[in-house]
Amino acid sequence: MPIKMKAAVLMGQDQLEIKEVQTPSPGPQDVLINVKACAICSSDVSLMHKPWPHQPPYGSFIPGHEYAGSVVAVGEKVDEFQPGDRVAVEAHLGCLRCRNCRLGNYTACLNYGKLDKGHRANGFTTNGGYAQYAVNHINTVYKIPDSVNFEEAALITNLGCVLYGFETIGGYVVGDKIVVIGPGPLGLISVAVAKALCAGKVVLIGTRESRLQAGLSMGANRIINVNNEDAMEAVMDETNGLGADLIIESSGNVNGPQMAIEMAKRMGKILLLGFPDGPVNANFSSLGKDNKSIYTVRGEGWANVGRAISMLESSRISLKPLATHAFPIDEIKEAFQTFTQRIGGAIKVIVKPNAD
Repeated sequence: MPIKMKAAVLMGQDQLEIKEVQTPSPGPQDVLINVKACAICSSDVSLMHKPWPHQPPYGSFIPGHEYAGSVVAVGEKVDEFQPGDRVAVEAHLGCLRCRNCRLGNYTACLNYGKLDKGHRANGFTTNGGYAQYAVNHINTVYKIPDSVNFEEAALITNLGCVLYGFETIGGYVVGDKIVVIGPGPLGLISVAVAKALCAGKVVLIGTRESRLQAGLSMGANRIINVNNEDAMEAVMDETNGLGADLIIESSGNVNGPQMAIEMAKRMGKILLLGFPDGPVNANFSSLGKDNKSIYTVRGEGWANVGRAISMLESSRISLKPLATHAFPIDEIKEAFQTFTQRIGGAIKVIVKPNAD
C-alpha cells in the first residue's frame, strides 16, 4: 500500500487542486477502497462554491460521494469483505445511537457532522472519493456483480436515492400516472424506476430536447418540452383532466414545487428530489383542500443502495447510458467543466482516480 496517494483537495471556493496526501488506513470496522470511478454530482458543485454544514476546512477536504472500486484492505474486525471484492458505496453512516438512527433513518442522523459520536458522510463531512483510496465503514459498502462495471456502479447512489424516494411515498405505483419534472440524472432514473415498478404512464417534463430524448430511452411514455407546449395542459390531457397520482420534482427550479402542486390530482403525492437554493412561492391551500401530500428525502436511506444493485443485476434498469463522459483525476477541472456546462450532452461525468 503506498504511503501517499493522489487526491483532489478543496483549497478554497471553487478551487479543487490535485495534491499528494497521506493514504488513509481503515479502522476496525472499515474497508479501504481503491477508487476506480467517482461520479460528479450537483451537490459537489454546490458545496465547492459554498461550504455545507460541518464540511471540513479548506486544504483538508476531499469531496466526492458517488464512487465504486475494489477493496484492498480491511479492518481487524471485518469479516464481511476481503481484498479483491468489487464494491459500491453509499455516503451516509449514521451515529447508530440517536433516535433517528435507531429507527433506521440514518441519513437524518441527529448527530450529523459529529465524528466523535460516530457520524460520517463521506464527501460531505468526511473525505470522499476524488482520491485514489477512500475509507468506508462496512455499513456503507455493498458488493457488486461482475456484470456491473465501475462507472455504472458509481451511479448506484443515484438509483438508491430514487428508490428511497419511492419507498418513502409508499412504494406501490403499479398502474399509476406519474409525472417527472426535470430530466437530470435523478429525473431520468425516476422514469426508469417508475417503469420498472409498472407505472401505468410516465410523463417527463423539461426544457432540453437531448435530455428529454434520453428520457424516452429510459422508458418515458410522453415527453413535454415546455418551450414548445403548455406543460399543465399536456399533463391534464394525459390524465383525463384529473392530474397525476405522483409528481416527482427533480429539477430544483424555483417554480418546480408550485408546478408539482398544480399537476397533482386530489389525494396525489409530490416527491421532491430537487431543491431550489432559496425560498419558493407555492400555494399550499390546495394541499389541504385537495388532500395532497409532499415528501422529501435526503441521500439513499433505508439501505436502498442494496436494492439498487439488485435491480441492476436483474437487468430491470441500466445506468450505463447515463455515464456519458470519463476523465482521469488529473483532468478533474475539465471533468467539472464538462458536467456544469453539459459539454457534449454530458449527463453524468466520471472521474477515474485509478484509471486502468
